[in-house]
Amino acid sequence: MSVDPILRVSNIETYYGQIQAIRSVSLEVPRGRIVAVLGANGAGKSTILRTVSGLMDPERGSVSFDGKDIVHMAPDLVMRRGMCHVPEGREIFPFLTVSDNLAMGAYTRRDIDGIARDMDVCFSYFPVLRERASQRAGLLSGGEQQMLAISRALMGRPKLLLLDEPSLGLSPILVTQIFNIIRRINQEQGVSILLVEQNAHIALKTADYGYILEVGRIVLQDECRVLLEREDIREFYLGQKDTGVRGARRWKRKKLWRS
Repeated sequence: MSVDPILRVSNIETYYGQIQAIRSVSLEVPRGRIVAVLGANGAGKSTILRTVSGLMDPERGSVSFDGKDIVHMAPDLVMRRGMCHVPEGREIFPFLTVSDNLAMGAYTRRDIDGIARDMDVCFSYFPVLRERASQRAGLLSGGEQQMLAISRALMGRPKLLLLDEPSLGLSPILVTQIFNIIRRINQEQGVSILLVEQNAHIALKTADYGYILEVGRIVLQDECRVLLEREDIREFYLGQKDTGVRGARRWKRKKLWRS
């Protein structure tokens, strides 16, 4: 897909004990682009991000970030190289203030003036965080905590941002707001983004390229504008079933794109 991707994942296989979670998964994230991995709950989306960021080691395969093999590299070293992971469930520090959470995102940095400027940038993306700057993070709403988790990752000045289910548990209005900011972060700061998401519609509207994951395998990939036009994607992921003759025939086949 890209001559010089910032992330290249090749045939990784990752296990939880004896259970294989992902099977020969390969994907790329071009520099400055947004890539989405879509799939149902339990398909292995979060495992891909954990493997990429170093939280889990693959049994097989390779992960190359910014031209360097990072398999078996400690997660903090991966982060120092420019990859920041926003996990599912946010995992903010609930007893620290919003400002202190943001400062924790910059713990590897020593440029005090730059940290202050980046904090202002985060507040410009999410003004409510400025209003809550001295408040304990655990008292924020779910949407505000997601904003804080994304902002904390930005404080590390990432080259690549990993986002795990940013829409989880949020109202449709908040989902739209957060995904608009994700697109702005990509366009204004040039941050590459690997996004895993169950909300296929908003993900495909936001990302440039998409992969469909089923039971640990990539079963389909294409530009998001193309995926949005596919009737099988619209039927099974967007809930827009074709009730005509062609749709009925496809429905009988059930498994539409499996090899």
